[in-house]
Amino acid sequence: MSKPPPGASGPVDEIHWPSLTAALASITAVGIAMGLGLPLLSIIMEKRGIVPTLNGLNAAMAGVASMAAAPFTMKFAHRHGVAPTMLLAIVFASASALGFYYVTNFWLWFPLRIIFHGAITVLFILSEFWINATAPPNRRGFVLGIYGTVLSLGFASGPLLFSILGSEGVLPFAVGAGVILISAIPIFLARSESPVLDEKPKRHFMRYVFLVPTATAAVFIFGAVEYGGLSLFPIFGIRAGFTESQAALLLTVMGIGNFIFQIPLGMLSDRVKDRRTILSALTLIGFVGALFLPMLVESWFLMALVLLFWGGCVSGLYTVGLSHLGARLHGADLAAANAAFVFSYAVGTVAGPQVIGAAMDVTGNDGFAWAIAGFFGLYVVLSLVRIVLKPKRP
Repeated sequence: MSKPPPGASGPVDEIHWPSLTAALASITAVGIAMGLGLPLLSIIMEKRGIVPTLNGLNAAMAGVASMAAAPFTMKFAHRHGVAPTMLLAIVFASASALGFYYVTNFWLWFPLRIIFHGAITVLFILSEFWINATAPPNRRGFVLGIYGTVLSLGFASGPLLFSILGSEGVLPFAVGAGVILISAIPIFLARSESPVLDEKPKRHFMRYVFLVPTATAAVFIFGAVEYGGLSLFPIFGIRAGFTESQAALLLTVMGIGNFIFQIPLGMLSDRVKDRRTILSALTLIGFVGALFLPMLVESWFLMALVLLFWGGCVSGLYTVGLSHLGARLHGADLAAANAAFVFSYAVGTVAGPQVIGAAMDVTGNDGFAWAIAGFFGLYVVLSLVRIVLKPKRP
């Protein structure tokens, strides 16, 4: 099988499996750590009497950290290398993950969130760039489907671990930190395979946010729903009458849906000319599914069944949006666009917990579903208007 040289900026003909494996190892650890950490921290704050608005505000620090880290990630990687930058981020992420146990002051969790999620953002951006740079154009959706599947598996495993480990003691924090550290091994072994950034992007960082608005708007909505949902769904579930373990398992079921749907949606995106149609359909499904959530609280099994399909379709926003991005740009421009993509996701992670938490404070437990439906409804309107008014623009 042919291998593209490290740092190649043009399209490749074959899937470069060594590079793909190293990047996937990183993103798997990220998924597990976040899937475990988000409900863990949320439940601990709930037990300590922190109101949902402050709970959501603390969770929103992830987005603040991501927005701060995204513009500088590629500059740092350009100077020090992709793999070394990822390894340094792993050290910071694992140390801060363990720090949440030893730091009990609620207000000090804000800088800890910034350190943890800033490092996680670096891993997200560089792993996605690594994967996109090694994906052949005609199989980009398939490769990114694998990426999404692995990430979803990590997110599904995290809540499952939480349901087993619980929220007491140092063990859940140590497991999260350990998983992140282990991911350094394959990255270190494949460090010579990482892309080399030997050129600068042609545009300013923020230009890329608006260059591919279909992708960046989709990932904004996805970030708002995913992060806000992961952070506050345990509270929604417990207040609806489910146990802590049942609420965590519902997140696992949603993660399983993400796992099942990623590759099929990625392959579908390889076979359509206009990915905006897929993105509009996925957000419409997300809108309808969110509206049904308050009606399903009487049955754990019905809730799980809906979340299985709903979560799978919703996660496709990230995969299809990233595939659309990779099809448009290459080389340093793709690297910068990946940073802008994650930046847009980060803005969503700031908006999501705040809006959802405030909605729960103002309208009660059902505000969780209404706020999520509002995010999806916004994108449905925007995407349909864009298709109608500019049908030929990618």
